[in-house]
Amino acid sequence: MQTVTASQAKSRFGEFLDRVQREPVRVIRHNRVVGVMVSAEDYEAMCAFYSDRLRQTLNECANSAATAGLSEEKLAELLADES
Repeated sequence: MQTVTASQAKSRFGEFLDRVQREPVRVIRHNRVVGVMVSAEDYEAMCAFYSDRLRQTLNECANSAATAGLSEEKLAELLADES
């Protein structure tokens, strides 16, 4: 992954738009990473990956809760308890 300064990214933005089609570009300012430029295709793939991962985690939690005896009715009762 190439690393560029924020001022380089600003002054050569078009060049980096082309470059991110091949690999991500890390942007630094004051010696710390402030962002990463990626292609739209990579961004969509990352969104799909994390969406699937979240869906899987939620399903696992729901299954664990059901196995432990937590029903929708019991959940509603617990959420409604204001004590």
